[in-house]
Amino acid sequence: MRRFLRHPSDIPIHYRLPNRNRRRRNRLCNIGQGGLCFLSCRRLPIGESIQVEIPVAQPPFRAEGVVAWCRPRRGLFEVGVHFATDETGYRLRMVEQVCRIEHYRRRVCATQGRELSSEQAAVEWIQRYAADFPG
Repeated sequence: MRRFLRHPSDIPIHYRLPNRNRRRRNRLCNIGQGGLCFLSCRRLPIGESIQVEIPVAQPPFRAEGVVAWCRPRRGLFEVGVHFATDETGYRLRMVEQVCRIEHYRRRVCATQGRELSSEQAAVEWIQRYAADFPG
């Protein structure tokens, strides 16, 4: 069973390393209990603290974590981030649910031609899939 949910590559993530003023933007790859993975244009040092923001809800998910791993992938780098606190893990699960709902909304549009608002997609997704989440 997959530990992480794969996401479309258009879900943005912003990140910043400590003592660096520049915030960078890339794309989320997957998300799961206690961590996430995103694509980066540059290699990030393992063990480095990192601040991440995922603007899929209001307010955006923001947390501090640690770069757990970094590996090359087709000219980019996959970066794994670990979050240590239970509170952050719980909040990350909420972000995962929002991402699943957004993915559902886009899938319905692509396969059925139905345009759903985020609220409509949430109602449908909850009725169909919430009982199995996070399974």
